[in-house]
Amino acid sequence: MHVVILTGSGEKAFVAGADIGEMKGKYALEARDFSEKGNRLMSKIEKLKQPVIAAVNGFALGGGCELALACDMRVASANAKFGQPEVNLGIVAGFGGSQRLPRLVGPAIAKELLLGGEMITAQRAYEIGLVNHVLDSQEEMHEKARDLASSIISRSPLGVQRTKQLVNEGANMDIDRAISYEVEVFANMFSTEDQKEGMDAFLNKRKPAYTEK
Repeated sequence: MHVVILTGSGEKAFVAGADIGEMKGKYALEARDFSEKGNRLMSKIEKLKQPVIAAVNGFALGGGCELALACDMRVASANAKFGQPEVNLGIVAGFGGSQRLPRLVGPAIAKELLLGGEMITAQRAYEIGLVNHVLDSQEEMHEKARDLASSIISRSPLGVQRTKQLVNEGANMDIDRAISYEVEVFANMFSTEDQKEGMDAFLNKRKPAYTEK
């Protein structure tokens, strides 16, 4: 089991957003293609079997915020800023922001951000459930992301993969169907070697040796 950590290359931004100058001259068909390509990338990140942690330092605006939303967890440094400013440019979010943000923070808060087009601080992002943790510095942020990754890596690979799958796919089901889906996945886990190994290791007070089978 591996965990992916996505972060920006510098101190100023995670991803500051698209090139507005490049976007300005697009026609509708070109804009559709641009949006579809962006959404394919976000979906690939979201559907990776490995958990993905966004480590956000500086600006995460527009497509940058949408990239963070496609990840499984988000940790931020105190100087991080989040926002979906598309309404300020006469457009709407195009890489899934109008759909993932309400699912994460609720429709009312999402509308406040999407309709107002304002940036919010890392602390506010934490308060509304957009980020899991806020750290004082970039170094502490990276350390927290690595700690989360290490914790996940130490668990059953199949358990982690199936749990991510349950959460992601169950979010699009009604509660009764989602529970039935959980029951089926839970039952199927008992035909895996990891289940036998994990429970035997627990009972014998030893570290499990998972094989992802």
